[in-house]
Amino acid sequence: MFDIILKREEGTNVLKGIKLRLYPNRTQQNQLEQMFGNDRFVWNQMLAMMNERYQNNKDLPFLGKFKLNYLLKPLKKEYPFLKNSDSSSLQVVNEFLTQSWKNFFQDKTGQIGKPIIKTAGKRYLKIPKLGYVKTSKNGVLQNTKVKRYTVVLEPTSKYYLSLQAEIPEPEKYSLTDKQVGIDVGVADLAILSNGLKYPSFNSSYFEKKAKIWQRKYARRRHLAKLLVLQDRNKRVLCPRSLESFANWQKAQKSKAKYQAKAANQRRDYLHKLTTHLVKQYDVIAIEDLKTKNLQKNHHLAKSIANASWRMFRQMLEYKCEWYGKKLIAVDPKNTSRICSKCGYNSGAKPLEIREWTCSKCQTKHDRDINAAVNILHKATPTGQGLAMVTS
Repeated sequence: MFDIILKREEGTNVLKGIKLRLYPNRTQQNQLEQMFGNDRFVWNQMLAMMNERYQNNKDLPFLGKFKLNYLLKPLKKEYPFLKNSDSSSLQVVNEFLTQSWKNFFQDKTGQIGKPIIKTAGKRYLKIPKLGYVKTSKNGVLQNTKVKRYTVVLEPTSKYYLSLQAEIPEPEKYSLTDKQVGIDVGVADLAILSNGLKYPSFNSSYFEKKAKIWQRKYARRRHLAKLLVLQDRNKRVLCPRSLESFANWQKAQKSKAKYQAKAANQRRDYLHKLTTHLVKQYDVIAIEDLKTKNLQKNHHLAKSIANASWRMFRQMLEYKCEWYGKKLIAVDPKNTSRICSKCGYNSGAKPLEIREWTCSKCQTKHDRDINAAVNILHKATPTGQGLAMVTS
């Protein structure tokens, strides 16, 4: 289970993302497969209609999600199997299609219909069209109002329920009168201006396992494809679908399992680290890094992705907002070049240089700690390069 703040509501409520594991029975799994198929069908039907409309007359007004929702009723009459889906899920499909078509979020009100999910004891939820479904402990849903939900089948063959819920605003953390600058790195994820360093999550074990199964998956998929091919006389060697090969399925699920374990443990590590930082410091200054641009460097892309800089920042942002602390993002320009003691810019330094001595004041610096101190200096009211303040 994890949570991510989405936005603040008027008054004392906030929107929170909640993820719960579902344990549907065989009948419910079949129903979910039908619903997933219905979602894909509606997406393709609406997209084909919008493409045809655009090709015939590019000046016609854009069809928003409400107009697409109006078309669901005649579509259900033409294709009765769509009635097996919760209407709100098909409306969400239309909203996502609208967002993809216009390439930005058109509507931020979240008014997609009113999902009705009820708790039934400690381990069951009542979900429209599915009935009572066993789940992980649902105590987190107490005092919440569900705004939207999505059922997801992950590559590990596990079902999850993602909820957008309105909850009371959490209590603020007590103030500590401390502030800190943070420089992010690869070997050490967070380097603090006070000299503390927090290592990046080490997922090498799970990555190694995932690579082993990835090779098995690729090899078994290739063999399975060969078996379903025809020979020179156009005779089918093995009239079976790829999904019917047990070894291929086992390799696929095993690969996904280790990838999911690495992702879950990394997320858990980041949650614990960011919560600790928000509790300890009232003001946190970080670099305003453009991770997408940095990942264009093929030598650093994988390391940056593994370090999860973006997720680290996102967690700091919403937790500072939730718990009454302040996050300041500053321009990272020259933070690794300037002496944090005298302010002298000694020029660019290759990444392999981890320590250096200022040629002006002779102060010896740890490269990352010096950058973290400069980040904190930039975040002060008199500093330059202020990019964003979250409070």
